[in-house]
Amino acid sequence: MLGLPIQRPQTREFQAFTTNLDYARKMITAGKNLAAFESPLLDIGDFYRAAWVQAVSAIDHWFHEELYRRVAVLAGQDSDDMPYQLTRFELPLAMVEEIRRGDTTLADAVSEHVKAKWSNASLQNPRKISEALKLVTEEDIWAKAAVQMNEWNHGRTSLTAQTLKKRYVEIMERRNKIAHDADLVEGHLKQRRPITEGDVTDAVDWLERTALAIAKVLG
Repeated sequence: MLGLPIQRPQTREFQAFTTNLDYARKMITAGKNLAAFESPLLDIGDFYRAAWVQAVSAIDHWFHEELYRRVAVLAGQDSDDMPYQLTRFELPLAMVEEIRRGDTTLADAVSEHVKAKWSNASLQNPRKISEALKLVTEEDIWAKAAVQMNEWNHGRTSLTAQTLKKRYVEIMERRNKIAHDADLVEGHLKQRRPITEGDVTDAVDWLERTALAIAKVLG
């Protein structure tokens, strides 16, 4: 966990993210408490694998919801100070016509179309996350998040955008092995990759720190 208390965003979106991470941590606790009763019929690792998948789903969901919230706010503002990618965001002619007729507002049309474009897109790849968030910020989110995390750690770490993205990808890849390959060791039909309470706790905490840092960068 974070060494110092960090002010958490009080948005509904971030509170939902925290709730989803808490659910992942409860699964870790359940696995830990049942470890003494492990038998051939009970694989404690399954609790940790479920927690891993839950934590990844939590941050993926938060990225989507944060994108939609911020797009709605920016599109509803009468301001020229808007991220370049949002100013270039294209609407279908049918939506333009609805705006012209007064059937919808520009803000609502933009929000609706952003949701349509990104709702089915997985935000589990740093490049895709950067692409999506370019609609709401001009900042290099990974570089600035690394700086923020180093500040929180009082300079004891030297994280960079590349190290942040590398760790993020590692967590996503393990999630995909769990979700799509039953976490089986390559070439085996029964043997699964080892997983411990420490492994999954570290992953969950790291995703939380990453989200907090990116939220801070977004403002």
